[in-house]
Amino acid sequence: MVTPTVPLMRSVQAQLAFDELGTPLRDTTFVVFDLETTGAPPGPSGITEIGAVKVRGGEVLGEFATLVNPGAPIPPQIVSLTGITQAMVYDAPPIEEVLPAFLEFIGGAVLVAHNSGFDTSHMRAACEGHGYAWPKLTVVCTVRLARRVVPRDEVGRYNLTALALLFGARTRPTHRALDDARATVDVLHGLLERVGNLGVHSLEELMGYLPEVTVAQRAKRHLAADLPAAPGVYLFKGPKDEVLYVGTAKDLRRRVRTYFTGSENRSRIREMVALAERVDHVVCAHALEAEVRELRLIAAHRPAYNRRSKNRHQGWWIGLTDEAFPRLSVVRLPRPGVLGPFRNQADARVTADTLAGASGLRTCTQRISPRSANGTPCVLAELGRCGAPCAGRQSVEAYGPAVESVSGLIAGVDGGPLHTAAAHVERLAAGQHYEQAARHRDELAGLIRALGRAHRQASLASIGELIAAGPDGAGGWELAVIRYGRLASAGVARRGVPPMPVVEALVASAETVLPEPGPLHGAPPEEVGVLLRWLARPGVRLVRTTRPWAEPAAVAGWRGWLDLVADAHSLEHIH
Repeated sequence: MVTPTVPLMRSVQAQLAFDELGTPLRDTTFVVFDLETTGAPPGPSGITEIGAVKVRGGEVLGEFATLVNPGAPIPPQIVSLTGITQAMVYDAPPIEEVLPAFLEFIGGAVLVAHNSGFDTSHMRAACEGHGYAWPKLTVVCTVRLARRVVPRDEVGRYNLTALALLFGARTRPTHRALDDARATVDVLHGLLERVGNLGVHSLEELMGYLPEVTVAQRAKRHLAADLPAAPGVYLFKGPKDEVLYVGTAKDLRRRVRTYFTGSENRSRIREMVALAERVDHVVCAHALEAEVRELRLIAAHRPAYNRRSKNRHQGWWIGLTDEAFPRLSVVRLPRPGVLGPFRNQADARVTADTLAGASGLRTCTQRISPRSANGTPCVLAELGRCGAPCAGRQSVEAYGPAVESVSGLIAGVDGGPLHTAAAHVERLAAGQHYEQAARHRDELAGLIRALGRAHRQASLASIGELIAAGPDGAGGWELAVIRYGRLASAGVARRGVPPMPVVEALVASAETVLPEPGPLHGAPPEEVGVLLRWLARPGVRLVRTTRPWAEPAAVAGWRGWLDLVADAHSLEHIH
C-alpha cells in the first residue's frame, strides 16, 4: 500500500467574493478514486485494485494505491483489459484489511469517480459485507458532469480516455486504478473550469448544476445580491407585485442564489423564477421562527407556486353527533370534543370506523328515535358488532357506556376501546385468521397514532404561555414564547449574554393570543406540529409554563405496542 503525501506551501487566504458564497470549490477537498474488479456484481469481494488521489485547490495532498486479493478467480477477459493477473493479487491484502485505511483516507472529503455509481456501489457493498459503515459523503460523477458541460460534438464519447485527451490530462488512462484516478483528477479540474465560467463557484452550486437553466435565469442572480446571510423567509414577487413563492432558509442569500444556478430541477420553480422580478425577505431570529412565518405567509398570500400550507386551518375531524344514539361523523370544522386533525377525509373515515368498532358505536347514518325504533337490523348487528338500537334492541341507557368510552378516549382519560380492539386482534390471531388480524392490528395502530398526535397537539395548544430555550450550537440559546399553540415571540441569547433578561423582553413584546373553541384553541395544526417538533429536539429546555405540560396516559402507554406493530409489519413485507 502506498500513501505518499506531497508537501504544500501555505497559501494566503483570499477574501471570498460574492460568487463564492457557500463552500468554495477551491477550498473543497476531493478524493478522486477508481476501482478495478473481477467483473462480478457488487458484493463483499471482487475488488482487485483501489487507486485514489486527494486534491484541494488544484494541488495533490496525497495518494492511495493498493492491489486487493478479490477472493475469487479473475476472468481472462478482465486480465486482458487491466493487466492484473491472479499472481499479482496472490499476496495482496483482502478487502477487509484495506477498508479501514481507505475509509480513513476519504474521511470528510467529496468523492469523485468516473461513472461513480459503479465504484461507490462496489465499495458500499464491500463495507456492508465486512461490517463497516459506508460514509454518507457527497459524490461527484465526472461522466454526469461532462454530459452537462461538454457538447457531444466536441468529445464524441464521454469515456475517460476521450475526456482525458480533451483536457490534456498528464496521465493516460490504462485501466489501472491509480493511473485512471490521476487522469480523472485532470478531467475534474477541466470540468470545474468550465462550470466556473458559468457562475458555479461553490460545492452547493456544483451539486445542483443543471443545463436546463437558461442564460436569462442565471442573469437574475442579482435578485439575491442584497439578501443577508441570516435565517429567514424569502418571497419571490412577480410583475404585478404578487407573491409567487414563499420559502425558508437558514442562510437567505445562499438559498436564493441556488434558484439561479440550477439546484432546482422542478419545472414549475424554473417557471416561477422566469416570472420573478424581485425577492423580498423577512429576517428571523432562528430557524423555528422562519418556519412558522413561512406557514403564515403562504396562508396569507396563497402563492401560485407553493403546493402546501395554503389553508392553515384545513383538515378533517371526527366527532360524535348530537342525537339520542350518537355516532361518529367526519366534519370540517373543529369543535370541543372532536378528534383530529386528519390530512384527508379517507384517513378520518378509516379511523372513525375503527373507533366505532372498538367501542360498539353504530355506523349507520339514520336518525333513531328512542321511543319508536322499528328499523331492520343490519349485518353488523347479526355479527354481534352493533346492539341494533334501530330495531329497539338497545336503549339509550344501554348505549350510553359506548358513547362515554369514546368521549373518554378522545379526551385521553379512558383507554378501554383500545384494550377491546387489541383483544379482538389477539382472538383473530389465536384462531389463525392472520390476514384479518393483521388488518385490524394496522387499523388499531393508525387509531393510536391519531390519538397520540391529537393529544400532543391539544396539550400544547391548551397552555396559555410556554417559554422554551434550545441550544443554538454556538454556546447561546434560541428562545421561543408559545401561547395557545402559536409562536408569539422569538429571539436569541448569544453566548455570554444572560438569557433571562432576553426572555422577559420577549414576553413583554410577544403577540397577544386569544384562545378559540376547539381542541387546538384556534391554533393552525401545521404550526402546532412545527412547534412540537422543535420542542422535542435534544437539548431544548422549558423555562416556564402557566400550567403543566403533559400527555394523557391513556394513549401514551401504547408506544411500545406501536414499535412491536412496526417490527411485525416490516417482517411481513420481507420477500
